[in-house]
Amino acid sequence: MSGGSTARVRAQAKINLFLRVLAHETSGYHQIETLFCRIALGDDVVVRTTARGRSLHCAGDRVPRGGLGPVERNLAWRAAAAYSELAGWPDGFAIEIEKRIPVGGGLGGGSADAGGVLRALNALNPAPLPPGALLTLAGSLGADVPFCTQDESALCLAWGRGEHLLALPALPERECWLVCPDVAVATAEAYGWLAELPQHRAPVLYQLEPLGTWEGVARHARNDFEEVVAARHPVIARALGTLRSPGAEELVGEGALIQLTGSGSTVFALLGAHRHVAGRTGWRSDEPGVEFVHTRTASRVEPVILSE
Repeated sequence: MSGGSTARVRAQAKINLFLRVLAHETSGYHQIETLFCRIALGDDVVVRTTARGRSLHCAGDRVPRGGLGPVERNLAWRAAAAYSELAGWPDGFAIEIEKRIPVGGGLGGGSADAGGVLRALNALNPAPLPPGALLTLAGSLGADVPFCTQDESALCLAWGRGEHLLALPALPERECWLVCPDVAVATAEAYGWLAELPQHRAPVLYQLEPLGTWEGVARHARNDFEEVVAARHPVIARALGTLRSPGAEELVGEGALIQLTGSGSTVFALLGAHRHVAGRTGWRSDEPGVEFVHTRTASRVEPVILSE
């Protein structure tokens, strides 16, 4: 890996502060409306450009016991390969990822890694791609990748397939607990479950000013996947029910925002007033295979750091 420049970036996970599923396209994709928010938790991504050869190495406690599958299917690898093809540069790359984001929980870990790789390569490129071209490339990789690639804000309103983004001023940081059950939810299956329900989704008029406060965001907070995912995974239903119960204010504080992120399986709890640490031990003792991860919402996109 000698002879190349190096870029490092913390690839931040995301949560969906609201998520509405709209039209099902004939292409098989769905139209969505969502409010993306980055959180402090992230994978550490290192990208080196090389004279030849390509490699990807993932390590860390979050790598599943069976691995992450074939390297050619990894989003970070696909992002680097697609960038090289579009830009005609670099000839080779070496990617190292330290996994800290739980895999398959709706936190966008793979998308965050892909976005980090795209940002890193563009920062290293002597002739970087313009922002529009970079986001178009990101959109070809997945619905969450454009948000994880843009570096304007930690908070974005997104629509279409997730490729249309409006950067909003970041909200004040809030303490956050992630409730991570040891179950996997396949996004394609979750869309199928949603399609079985009657379609009665009323139009929503979003105003930008209320989205500048947590109170305003809470008025729109919902996730269309919650009903169908919780119905099929009782552990998720119990997490949502427990944290939203009248007695839970002592644990999460008044005004806490409790919701599924993405299609699951992670439930997040943005703590309310006068709470700095969630009281979590009681529920955890009754739920084997459930992990609690402490983090906070992010007020900025972590920068790419260059070195030789």
